[in-house]
Amino acid sequence: AMSKSAVKISSDLLSNPLCEQEPSFLEMVTAFDTAMKRMDSFNQEKVNMDFPPRIPSRLLSRFSNVFPSLNMAVKRREQTLQDYKRLQSKVEKYEEKERTGPVLAKLHQ
Repeated sequence: AMSKSAVKISSDLLSNPLCEQEPSFLEMVTAFDTAMKRMDSFNQEKVNMDFPPRIPSRLLSRFSNVFPSLNMAVKRREQTLQDYKRLQSKVEKYEEKERTGPVLAKLHQ
């Protein structure tokens, strides 16, 4: 949401009449707008990635009998992944609700 807001601010600045009057200001605002759009697309790529990647856990599971500490790390990772998915579903549930004081507090928490 923050990167979307930054893109909106940069677009609003770009449509400012002062940009037509000052070429140097237009150049700075254009550079800022480009940077904000790149940052937003980068953030969207991060959001759309599968969190966390599954390939390393498959490789580690092959060595679980050889290295018991790896087996414990894999179990902690799986537990953390389950916690993450559970909390992500809670966040989505609160985002769908009406934005009242208690809901915003729980969403922030």
